[in-house]
Amino acid sequence: MASAAKIDYVPRTTETLFNIASDVIRLLRAAGETLGVAESLTAGGVMAAITSAPGASAAFRGGVVSYATPLKQEVLGVDAALIAREGVIHGDVAAQMAEGARRITTFDGGEATTWGIGTTGVAGPDMQDGKPAGTVFIGIASPETNRVFGPFNFHGSREQVREATVLEALARLRDELVARAGDNRRSLV
Repeated sequence: MASAAKIDYVPRTTETLFNIASDVIRLLRAAGETLGVAESLTAGGVMAAITSAPGASAAFRGGVVSYATPLKQEVLGVDAALIAREGVIHGDVAAQMAEGARRITTFDGGEATTWGIGTTGVAGPDMQDGKPAGTVFIGIASPETNRVFGPFNFHGSREQVREATVLEALARLRDELVARAGDNRRSLV
């Protein structure tokens, strides 16, 4: 599921995280869709960014910070055999986290959460599971697809890696929302 090529991060210079999060909320609301989040290395940063946008409560359902591996397995349903074989820094783990985010934020027999984001990686400073600091995978799940982005190779301090991951996760979700709406010119944002 994960791509083999490493993606070098190119910092975005024309938009703020708030702008991207606001676009995501606007697109979700316009489509009548919802979002759930499962974070590891970002430790709540994606959820904080999303909830900073006006109108977030109409589209954002919630999420979980699954910093510990057992939480990824027990709460999000990430396959234990996958983790034993590959470690938690893997594209398939991000994809399963994103799907788990959709599942855990669907409640009371209501309509399923439309979108899920999963973030996993190494913020640093040390390696984890044999992966260097800055290695990141982002999963984005919808009812139709479950996509993996990465491995990214974000550079900088621990905080810079986390910030880059949050920004990239929301920018990728925005791209998916625009594509789903059938408008690649981004006139909806």
